[in-house]
Formats: sequence, structure tokens, C-alpha cells
Amino acid sequence: MNPLLPREAEVIGRDQESPTIFSLHLRFTDARVAAGWHFEPGQFNMLYMAGIGEVPISISSDPDDEERFSHTIRVVGRETRALARLQPGDRIGVRGPFGRGWPLERLEGRDVAVVTGGLGCAPTVALIDYLMRRRRRFGRVAIVQGVKHSEDLLWRERYDEWGRRPETRVLLAADVVRGKWPGIQGPVTALFDRLELDFGNTASVMCGPQPMMVAAAHGLMERGVVARRIWLSMERNMQCAVGLCGHCQFGSAFVCRDGPVFSWPELEPLIHQKGF
Repeated sequence: MNPLLPREAEVIGRDQESPTIFSLHLRFTDARVAAGWHFEPGQFNMLYMAGIGEVPISISSDPDDEERFSHTIRVVGRETRALARLQPGDRIGVRGPFGRGWPLERLEGRDVAVVTGGLGCAPTVALIDYLMRRRRRFGRVAIVQGVKHSEDLLWRERYDEWGRRPETRVLLAADVVRGKWPGIQGPVTALFDRLELDFGNTASVMCGPQPMMVAAAHGLMERGVVARRIWLSMERNMQCAVGLCGHCQFGSAFVCRDGPVFSWPELEPLIHQKGF
């Protein structure tokens, strides 16, 4: 399949998650394309609107769902405003999946800390669903989510469901709290003292604002998590998705091709430097 050629997909469902965040549920119109298409948690697609452009969006659905795939999107620019106007029955172009996803096999047999901030939860949803469906392969799981405002938390029912699973904890933090809130007020790293994990045998996956991920990585390493077992999903200006245009270059790597998931040792030499 030509990675530069969009494939037609139909919108088969739409959920308004918040005033500025929505989810699109898609299905390829060509059954042969659908049958041969598969993604790994952590990968992304390029969503294309004719005459408007395309935008990279993480895949937020379960990879075992053969009926549809989903994207959760925040309205921030021309392309996402156009995507927000789509309704069931509309069609768009899809390229992908692209990039390196989460290291699933390297998480097995370990405690897992999933640390996310803001809409960073979307790229980890497919991973969390993967962990929950194969719960016996992993140790204790901590889902640590931080948001700016308490009302920004998406999928509250899903968080409640995850928190009821065996040896699974959901810890929430918000910078600004209004109304009833089951978490704390403060940065997501303030939750780390509540983690009940074997840090020497813990792997962590992170997604969200880069400063948050850097602070979280340092916080976990200070508690004994090995640096090579920390993975971050990086966000950059990805346009071609195949490592040709250079817009997402990070040192010698391309986030679209070599990421978006990187281990901490891969990022550490450059992540503290201004401009990267």
C-alpha cells in the first residue's frame, strides 16, 4: 500500500467529548483495505480533507476492534475545524498507520505506570485497553492523569471502569478544581507518592505536554524506575509522515518515522535543549 496515497474512510459515528474535543469513528469503504489494515497502540494516521489539508492524529481505539477505528481530536486550527463539522456518512482520506508505537512486549511481566496530561490521554487509550484485555500479562497498573481544569477530564466512565479492575489504580490531578473532583489539586507529579508499584520492576509510558513528561520522567527515575523503561510519545509538526520533509526532525531522528514513541535515553541528549 502506497503510504502517500490516502484511502477513503467513512464516518460511522461521532461523539462530542467536550466543547472543543470530539471523537470520530471511521471505517474504510474498501473492504480489502479494511481487511489488511492494522495498527499498534501509539501509532497515528494522517486525516485528509480535500481542498483543506491533512493533520496527524493519534489512534485512540482498541486495535482488536475490527469494525472501526477512532480518533479523538481537539479543535485548534483549519484542518481540525473542518474535521469537527463531519457527520456520519461523510467521507475523508486516511493515510497510515505511521510511526513506532508503544513497546508492548517490553511491558509484559512488569508494573506499568501510564502518565498522561491534558488530551495526552488519547494516544494511551488504545494502550490501556490493550493492557486491560490482557490483564494477566502485566503486574500492577497505575493510570495517572493530569488536566488543567477538572472539567477537562474526558471519559470519566471509562476511568471509573479501569479503576475497578484488579490491581489497577486511577489517580487524577487538576491544576484548577471546580465542583466535585475525585483527585487532587496540583501537578500530576504530586501523585507519584501515592503509587503502589515496584519501581525497580516498573515500566512507564507517557504522553502530554513535553514539560510535564520531562518532570514525570525525572520523578519516576528518582524513585528507582530505570531510564530505559520510560517511553514518551512526542508531538511535533508532522506533515509527510514518512521522514522525507524534515518538519518533525528531532536531532538525527524523525518523530513521524522513528517515533512518535521514544525511550528516555533516546531523547535525553536533546530534550533539555531550547529549540528541540
